[in-house]
Amino acid sequence: MDNEELEITLLLEAMQSRYGYDFRGYARASLTRRIKKGLAETGLQRISELIPPILYDRDFFNKFVANLSVHVTEMFRDPLFFKALREEVIPYLKTFPFIKIWSAGISTGEEVYSLAIVLKEEGLYEKSRIYATDFSDTVLEKARKGIYPTDLIKKSTKNYQKSGGSTSFGNYYHADYESAIFDRALKKNIVFANHNMVTDSVFGEMHLILCRNVLIYFDANLQNHVFQLFFDSLRPNGFLCLGSKETLEYSKEKDNFVAVIKRQKIYQKKKTHRGYHAESL
Repeated sequence: MDNEELEITLLLEAMQSRYGYDFRGYARASLTRRIKKGLAETGLQRISELIPPILYDRDFFNKFVANLSVHVTEMFRDPLFFKALREEVIPYLKTFPFIKIWSAGISTGEEVYSLAIVLKEEGLYEKSRIYATDFSDTVLEKARKGIYPTDLIKKSTKNYQKSGGSTSFGNYYHADYESAIFDRALKKNIVFANHNMVTDSVFGEMHLILCRNVLIYFDANLQNHVFQLFFDSLRPNGFLCLGSKETLEYSKEKDNFVAVIKRQKIYQKKKTHRGYHAESL
């Protein structure tokens, strides 16, 4: 193990021991790039120099850990996914008197508001509760505010239209100088909460879980841990939605799900117990 790798290992151990944030199962090459980016912003020279301020300065830690999240997101990202959600998943969810949804690793919240808009247009929002989680309080605060730069809106409008949107995208926000502020009504049934998929426990009896474009930054062992967390958090026949480059195909949980819309990475939990096969509804 070279010196840089040793420094990273000690840094990750310190963060886990002090705060319970466990990044040891993240894909190392991507994580190393983000650690170096955070190091450059502090003005320090060596990764090991990060350890004392991280241990003794919570504000320093909060700012640093925000750099370890990847915040590449947009409204209605992968619009065909949202179209499939409207056409194939929502009709089944409408059969329930009330639905619970977990959107995990929300970053700055664009996907959560996209989901809320879909539910609203499909007449399902009023009987839904969305649990929107991330491990970073910094990005959660941005998500709660629902304020985004207006240059995001042009692309978001196109995505919304491709996703099967039924009205004008402009109905969901108002422009204020260089920002777009999303309608407060979209937040009414959203619960924003800090949750770390690596260390925290299940959300029980969810009808739908979205965790898209997060697991690509985890190694195989951590992916398996999170897939088990999702399995345990879903009700029978509940749906799990992954990102375009993610799959259950090689996970330990693959036999407990059916790929109902394979191209869009939408899976359904089998109704029977672990290890047994069942047809998806």
